[in-house]
Amino acid sequence: MLKTTDCDLTVRIPEPPALAVDLRWYALSTRSRHEKQVRDRLASIGVEPFLPMTRQLSQWSDRKVWTETPLFSGYCFARFSLMNTHSVVQTPGIVRIVGSVMPEPIPDEEVAAIKTLAASRRPVESQDYLCEGAWVEVVRGPLTGLRGQLIRRAGQDCIVIRVHLIQQAVTVHIDMNEVVSVQ
Repeated sequence: MLKTTDCDLTVRIPEPPALAVDLRWYALSTRSRHEKQVRDRLASIGVEPFLPMTRQLSQWSDRKVWTETPLFSGYCFARFSLMNTHSVVQTPGIVRIVGSVMPEPIPDEEVAAIKTLAASRRPVESQDYLCEGAWVEVVRGPLTGLRGQLIRRAGQDCIVIRVHLIQQAVTVHIDMNEVVSVQ
């Protein structure tokens, strides 16, 4: 007769690396004109999407119409952990997660700045990625706390908010009395 003894057969599973569990913002490259569908599909699989939109006055053949278009054409932002990379990439309409070798997270401050702009209802337009300009912070008005680079376009002062990873930027017109220089 065999004797059995109680033994501890508990298998210890190591904790995943901290980066794998962290929810971080990533830029997703999308198929042309599929940004809204990607946003909706990401939300349906439980991933937090962010698609900043802007209103534009479009001239149709018989009338002018206000349309909502993505602020960054061809890109959508999503907040997820690296453990969910496979399900995100398999979402129809997504080409890839932006990054040189691996997906690179976007700093929360950059996403927060874009969210602040989107909520401000000020006219915003897409801007080519710029390298020059002084860093400023808005100290008055609805954009208080927003940091960006100051430029002059068509004789008006603007703040540029950059998303370095996708090398795109947006501008918003600003009164010089509302900003101070930061180092």
